Amino acid sequence: MSEETKKTAEAPEQEAKETEAAPQEAPETAAAPEQEAAADEKAEPKDDKKKDGWFNKKARELEAVKAKLDAAEANAAQAKDQLLRMAAEYENYRKRSTREADQKFNDGVSFAVNQIIPILDTLEMAANAPTTDENYKKGVTMTLDKAAKALDALHVEEIEALGKPFDPNFMNAVQQIPAPDGQESGTVITVYQKGYKLGDKIVRHATVVVAE
Repeated sequence: MSEETKKTAEAPEQEAKETEAAPQEAPETAAAPEQEAAADEKAEPKDDKKKDGWFNKKARELEAVKAKLDAAEANAAQAKDQLLRMAAEYENYRKRSTREADQKFNDGVSFAVNQIIPILDTLEMAANAPTTDENYKKGVTMTLDKAAKALDALHVEEIEALGKPFDPNFMNAVQQIPAPDGQESGTVITVYQKGYKLGDKIVRHATVVVAE
């Protein structure tokens, strides 16, 4: 048998073998979807775990941020309360210091006026004394006017007593006499010595005579 005849005879056999071998690949192809499905089923739990882990991490981060915010709010509230307390304490200190300064000033003015009042009493007597020297009387009167302006600048006021109802808070009664005609009982009819006050502080009580 020649070589060509041999090859021609072997060709159908070779094709038959290839044809028989081809269908065997199909089961492998058919099994691939099942394997992919199984792989997907295995992958899905892993993905869920990753998602759960991510959410849990974010939840913890949010809780930590919330805790920091709560702490910051508490610190801010505490700081505000401390500032309000300090402001109130400072305001009380300022008012107390102002009152004390005013009191010291008034005490100093009161002391000084008490030293000057006797001189004013003497000038008052001189101004009211009978005299023929008009220049002398005019000079005394001008001095009293200047003294009155000085007292006014210091907010020292003369206590109004003459013709007023007797008030023991501002006056000292040294005598009571029958009320003159037209004079109500209990009113001041004579002022022996003028009284002075500085605000609510009495520098000197007025010395008066009261109608019975």
